[in-house]
Formats: sequence, C-alpha cells, structure tokens
Amino acid sequence: MQECHTSSIADALTHAVEIADYCAANAAAIDNNGAFPESEFKRIAKAGLLAAPLQRELGGWGAGIDANVTYESLMLLKQMGRGNLAVGRVYEGHVNALQLIQTFGTREQIASYACDARDRHKIFGVWNAEASDGVKIIPLDNGKYRLEGSKTFCSGSGYVERPFVNGALPDGSWQMFIVPMDQVTTLSDPNWWQPSGMRATASYKVNFSGVELEESSLIAKPGDYFRQPWLSGGVVRFAAVQLGGAEALFDLTRQYLQKMEYTNDPYQKERLGRMAIAIESGHLWLRGAADMVAAYAPVFGGYPSVNNPQADQLVAYANMVRTTIEQICIDTMQICERCIGTRGLLPPNPMERIIRDLTLYLRQPAFDAALANVGQYVLAETHPAHLLWNSKQPPD
Repeated sequence: MQECHTSSIADALTHAVEIADYCAANAAAIDNNGAFPESEFKRIAKAGLLAAPLQRELGGWGAGIDANVTYESLMLLKQMGRGNLAVGRVYEGHVNALQLIQTFGTREQIASYACDARDRHKIFGVWNAEASDGVKIIPLDNGKYRLEGSKTFCSGSGYVERPFVNGALPDGSWQMFIVPMDQVTTLSDPNWWQPSGMRATASYKVNFSGVELEESSLIAKPGDYFRQPWLSGGVVRFAAVQLGGAEALFDLTRQYLQKMEYTNDPYQKERLGRMAIAIESGHLWLRGAADMVAAYAPVFGGYPSVNNPQADQLVAYANMVRTTIEQICIDTMQICERCIGTRGLLPPNPMERIIRDLTLYLRQPAFDAALANVGQYVLAETHPAHLLWNSKQPPD
C-alpha cells in the first residue's frame, strides 16, 4: 500500500508540472476581468487533483491534511502558482476548504463533501473577507438558517460551487458553513472586481441575502475558524503558490537574457545569482515548514480535541515562512525588472502579467501582525537560537 501511495503522489506531481505548463501557455488568453481558468480546472479534475486533498480512505492522498506529505502538498501548490497565479489562488482555496472539512466536520459531512470533490468534481473555496455589509446568520424557527449580507474577494465566483462563506451569529460569534452555490440563488457583482492583477480569479462581491441553509451546512462550533494553529499555520500554502510565481519569473528572466545574448554581462550574472539564491531559499523554507508540520502531529494542525503545547511554535514558524517568501518574491520581481528593462515589462511579455499578479497576491492581510507574532514568540522563549525551532538537545 505504501508503494502505491508513493506512486500516486509522484504521478500527481508529474501531472501538476504538465498542467502548470499548460496554464502558463494559456495564461495570456484569460488575463482579463470576467475570465476564469475553466479549461485549467478541467485538467486538474481529470488528473484527480480535486480529490488529492482527501485522506487516502476517501480516495485522495492527503494533500494539505496528511502531515507526512506536507512537502509534496506544497510542491503541488507551487507548481500551480508557477503555471498561473490565478489558478494557484483558486486551487489553494480548494485545498484549504477540504482541510477544514476533514479537521472540523462530522463523519457525515466529510463523506458527503468528499464525494462532491472526488466524484462530482466540485471546486471548494474559502470566502471569508467582507466589508461593513458582511454576512449575518439568522436562526429560523424551522431549524434552518437564513443569510443576510455579502462577501468580498470571492475567488472563483460562478465556478466555485462549495465555498466556506462563514458569518456572524446573533451573539456575534463566527460560524463556518458551506453554501451549495448550485442549489441557491445569490447576486454577484463583477464590477466590484477591477484589479490590475489576478484578473482571472473572478474574485467578485457576492450577496447571499435570502439564502436558507440546513443545519448540516454548518461546520464545527462557533469560533473554530479562528483556532490555532490551523488559521495561521495554513499561510504556508499560499506562500508556496507565491513562490511558484517567483520561480516562473526566474525562468522567464533567464530565457530572456539567453535569447538577448546577455549571458556574459557581469551585472546580469550577479543578478541571476541573487535570484537563484532567493528561489532556493524559498524551497528551503518550505522544506522547513513541512518538517515542522510533520513533527507536530499526524494531520495538519493536529486534532481539535487535543491540546498541543507546540502550537505557538508552529504558528510562529509559519509566519516566518510567509514573511520570508513575501520578501523573496518582492526581491525576485525587482531583480527581474532590472534585468529585462522596460522592453520586457510591456505586454504581451508574460513577465509583465506575472509581476502584476504576484504584486496583488502578495497583499495578504495582517502582514505586520504576522511578523510581530514571530517576535512575540521568540521574546517569550529562553532556548538559544539553535534550539528555538527544535527544543530537543542534539546528541553528544
């Protein structure tokens, strides 16, 4: 069984490389507001990658939930980002949603939603952002719940059919729930999404007012969405996608310089050397994150019913990964721009689009709070620096 499991992961990563190559070739064609990578997700579904985040007994290989394959999961996400950051953004949301279901859902919910992903090729997502008109959940006398309000940045609007929407109960507590978008009526606002980058994510504003849900659509207890280390530990997933975008820029920059016969320019050599160091540093950080997750518990973030004293350590390390890879991406974009000059930053050169997409995607919320969390953790510790992230004493 282990050999078959390993083979399935290797096959999945091979398919991911092929899909990423297709995504890169087709990215310019869907780089406009209102577009969505439909053909890309058909290939993802055909390759079994919509089911990959499910545990083995459910027909997947545990991408995003089985702690022992965290590195392979991050490499899968990185490939999606390398091909097209818009695809990577939506696919990462799918992985995130299935991780939440398998962590906090009931057996019945897990089985039902696993069937949706595996057999019906439904795309999942997490739509948590909102403005002043955010979603409220109103309990009804018949045991159902009515929704009022809107979500923003709903990536994959019109295509993601099983999003976590989440909202506030009357007492103000935050409740996770999934809306079966193909079974309800909502109002999308495409005009809300007029970005410079990540155009093909279709991240519209969606009004859910009037939607009624069964109690079975509610996932876990109020407040569980914010539980650590699941909330912050998951930042390593989008960091992997972002690193994929930086890797694509590195490859394209090198190809550009080779085509222009600038390979003997001493300054270009220095720039490409720094880019190579940055990309490899990102890979090492992802490896470190994977090792940390695997050492923490058998499943990502552990079991909700079990308190783990290392939770703060995992959160701080994930925030280091997120912060460092953001800087790696920023440095890679700046070096790329210096290498290729103005000519290389004009459409239809793919570097121009990737820089737009990556710039927008890097603007994840609470950057300063993430960095402050790292400082808070290390200031509370007394271990020397070489033991901060592994408190076990090395052998004599």
